[in-house]
Amino acid sequence: MTDKNKTSSPVLPHLEDAKLTLENGVAVLTFDRHDLRNALTGSNLIEDIVTTANWVNHEKAVSVLVITGAGSAFSAGGNILDMAERAGDFAGDVAECEERYRRGIQRIPLALQEVEVPIIAAVNGPAIGAGFDLANMADMRIASEKAKFGETFLNLGIIPGDGGAWFMQRLIGYQKAFELTLTGRVIDANEAKALGIVLDVVTPDELMPAALALAERIASQPPKATRLTKRLMKMAQRTELKDFLDVCASYQGMCHNEPEHLEAVNRMLVVMNKK
Repeated sequence: MTDKNKTSSPVLPHLEDAKLTLENGVAVLTFDRHDLRNALTGSNLIEDIVTTANWVNHEKAVSVLVITGAGSAFSAGGNILDMAERAGDFAGDVAECEERYRRGIQRIPLALQEVEVPIIAAVNGPAIGAGFDLANMADMRIASEKAKFGETFLNLGIIPGDGGAWFMQRLIGYQKAFELTLTGRVIDANEAKALGIVLDVVTPDELMPAALALAERIASQPPKATRLTKRLMKMAQRTELKDFLDVCASYQGMCHNEPEHLEAVNRMLVVMNKK
């Protein structure tokens, strides 16, 4: 006899060049093209990222998404060999290149911007060009001591075509973002922390434990309220205060009528009564 109340385990999507796990509400997406230093172009990583983003939004068992890289690099961004040969994503005339950007790498910022759960980038190694931009699309970043960051597009005679100029200045301000973008210099993890790009710098062995500890702390919060809170945090960047407060009132009404709210209040009362 089948138990109708039994919840089936979440089905993970099939990915080509990345690995995906889910445990205790924390999904971990690991880029797995060390042979390309996890380059986003010339691989299937763009499709893997977009697929994962869409899956996260529809899978209520996920409360946090952690993104990291296997091997020595977080992501080298664009495939420079393809650039040199005008091949792959970089082939064709102006109109063809434009179309490939729109249908290719620009799908990443659009997909990640819509992810409903907190995103943590565990930057294990160099995050260069579009790889740097990808890290900046996360809500928080923790870096290994081996991590390096570079907005290196101008060094190659191109612009940040994946939205990097939009994300970085919102993270660290216009002036510093302008300097890093226009000089194309590569910074180490400690300077990235000083600038506010990363929350913390840890040894390579401590990177995933630190990222997972943060993720699990967030995942322990009521999941529906967590998704609504992230939505509010994003909305606050583009909404006038009065309109924003109207939305907050509506969301708060939703939260007060969720079972998870009463469960959290009762847990708090138990703690208070023990003091």
